[in-house]
Amino acid sequence: MARASKDWHLHPCDESAANRLAQGAKVSPVVAQLLLNRGITDATEARRFLDAPLAGLHAPSALPDVPAAAEHIVRAIAAKRIICIYGDYDVDGITGTAILIQLLEKLGATVQFHVPLRLSEGYGISSTKLQELAGLGVALVVTVDCGIASLEEADEAKRLGLELIVTDHHEMKDRLPSADVLVHPRLPGSTYPFGDLSGAGVALKLAWAIAQIVSQSERVKPELREFLLDAVGLAALGLVADVVPLRDENRILVRHGLDRIAAQPSIGLQALMTAAKIGEGKPITSEDVAFKLAPRLNAAGRLGCARLVVELLTTRNAPRARDLAEYLEDQNSQRQSLERKITQEAKEQLEGTDWATTPGIVLASTAWHQGVVGIVASRLVEHFARPALVMTIKEEEGMAVGSGRSVPGFALHEALQACSEHLIGHGGHAAAAGFKLKPEHIDAFRASFIGYAAAHFQNITPPAPRLTLDAEVPLSAITHGLLKDIDKLEPYGAGNPKPKFLAANLQVEGARKIGTGDVQRHMDFKVRQGETVLRAVAWNMADRLEELLSAGGVCCLAFSPKINEWRGQRNIELQVIDLKPGPTVPLV
Repeated sequence: MARASKDWHLHPCDESAANRLAQGAKVSPVVAQLLLNRGITDATEARRFLDAPLAGLHAPSALPDVPAAAEHIVRAIAAKRIICIYGDYDVDGITGTAILIQLLEKLGATVQFHVPLRLSEGYGISSTKLQELAGLGVALVVTVDCGIASLEEADEAKRLGLELIVTDHHEMKDRLPSADVLVHPRLPGSTYPFGDLSGAGVALKLAWAIAQIVSQSERVKPELREFLLDAVGLAALGLVADVVPLRDENRILVRHGLDRIAAQPSIGLQALMTAAKIGEGKPITSEDVAFKLAPRLNAAGRLGCARLVVELLTTRNAPRARDLAEYLEDQNSQRQSLERKITQEAKEQLEGTDWATTPGIVLASTAWHQGVVGIVASRLVEHFARPALVMTIKEEEGMAVGSGRSVPGFALHEALQACSEHLIGHGGHAAAAGFKLKPEHIDAFRASFIGYAAAHFQNITPPAPRLTLDAEVPLSAITHGLLKDIDKLEPYGAGNPKPKFLAANLQVEGARKIGTGDVQRHMDFKVRQGETVLRAVAWNMADRLEELLSAGGVCCLAFSPKINEWRGQRNIELQVIDLKPGPTVPLV
């Protein structure tokens, strides 16, 4: 089934502005132009962005209401009260949970933790679980990456006599929960200079403040400083996995956190990196986290129990770490297999329908696994370039549970609110959301959602997705020196995408499908431009081989260059992002 075509947009090149910034920030004109493309025009701002010094982190005391939360926790430790860290089941919540557990254990606290089961408990705080914790003698509950919207649950904690500290970064409701302390970078009235910390980033700031109190100084004790540097590594995993903007503090934390993991990984992370085939002693990139580590850390939560991931990140037992890493590897393989199978089945459901004129996709099946429907929705958005909702029908419960992903400009949480008469519940934000409904209401919900989307897009299909490219470059300019220069912008992520380039009028040579066994989902080929020939790899584009060759093998490529290391050789290759047949491409 053909995928939606992308419109290509090329950043305007301002040579004089690039030269001024290059001179002021002492960088090459290429890096200067990339910085301009990311909205960085001031030389001082450029140096802070590129250098990302740890000293650039904001004081933890500035984050509301970290000082009060830290004091509460230190008092609870001194009084030997039982503390429970209540985290979310995704990477951001798990890493933040691991940070606080390890610190409190180091300080001699009586601490336990709870991470909900995604499939049975769902997201956020559970009143039932709070009742269970109170019955077990827990006195203080500290949330990580959840709780800011848990109004009824906070009231239940108060009724139970539980002290509740909420640490979160998600969207707030009109009313805040009645917790003892709320820690959130965007609390009303806050003057905190950076509002885009993730849940793990918030947990790190709280851990830092606790360490300062224990040290009786803003400068923490040496052993706690070493712990905090390890914690920066854990926070980096959560920040990248949660796709928060890698600007300001987030960039600093990810830059230094990845360096720390590469240099001194914990026992658990070392086992996970070995399983993921991330080379020992080599730099770790944000792509390594996003495409290798985070999916493995998320896999247990999607298919089983995320508690095991917290154990992996906190264990000091090497054999146990290896066992847990192997388990996550197996879970991730299962997740990949399920994702591919369900994505194919979802596309098959669309065959025979006029999807090209439908502004939204709403699919359901009794055979689909709840833990991967969100990923499948993402794949459908990538392929068809329109909002997609994917549900699993639980016949024994009389319930359909779904997850959705959206396109820029279409706020998914607002769309679900507009269709809420058909839903039992829903939550999320503009780009991603979850929902529940009765199976007998699926058809009415589908009609309502597609009607809302049609009105939003004014009875036309969503506009073609836009692919923004940094510059057009000849193949001869793509050298090892250029790539070394570009790498100064690492780490990449939201708000700082990996540089993407355009090369036009290329001649394709030796194109073929590649893959594992009988499954060939990728393409491998060479492109020639004048005397320069480079290898290109197009992941998950095997279905576009005929399109690639349709203009006599002449094409334009949107790509990111990278170094491929193989058997001691370091060769430049092009990672294909998109392709257009023909010698030129219309730009928008």
